[in-house]
Amino acid sequence: MSKIKLLFLCTGNSCRSQMAEGWVHALKSDVIDVYSAGIETHGLNPYAVKVMAEAGVDITNQKSQLLSEFDDINFDYVITVCGHAHETCPMFPRHAKVIHKGFVDPPKLVADAQTEEEKLVGFRTVRDQIKEFVKTLPEFLTESE
Repeated sequence: MSKIKLLFLCTGNSCRSQMAEGWVHALKSDVIDVYSAGIETHGLNPYAVKVMAEAGVDITNQKSQLLSEFDDINFDYVITVCGHAHETCPMFPRHAKVIHKGFVDPPKLVADAQTEEEKLVGFRTVRDQIKEFVKTLPEFLTESE
């Protein structure tokens, strides 16, 4: 059986979609070929890299990429992880099913944080929420149809 081709899409491809890609690589790579992209590219967020490393997942080799870089891939599913990406998600010409599973934007969540540790706590919260979601894959995808 071939692997599911899955794309996580967010606005800047810097935090949420990167963490989701990392979790799928770590937990579900036997059944899912995973990618992540953004409507724009904002680079990898260093806090996302740090909290993923704390959990034993190295995302340092991932990069912030534009959706257009994946025009040649026939995705089975596209999961938007932020409202902006969901609202502006382009039509996918092939058979990709677009599903929205939103998570709070970590930089917005920690915008009022006074210390480094407070920022990390916010990023860890979102990291753990994404991990719990990824654990539901691929069953969540087929249940969404």
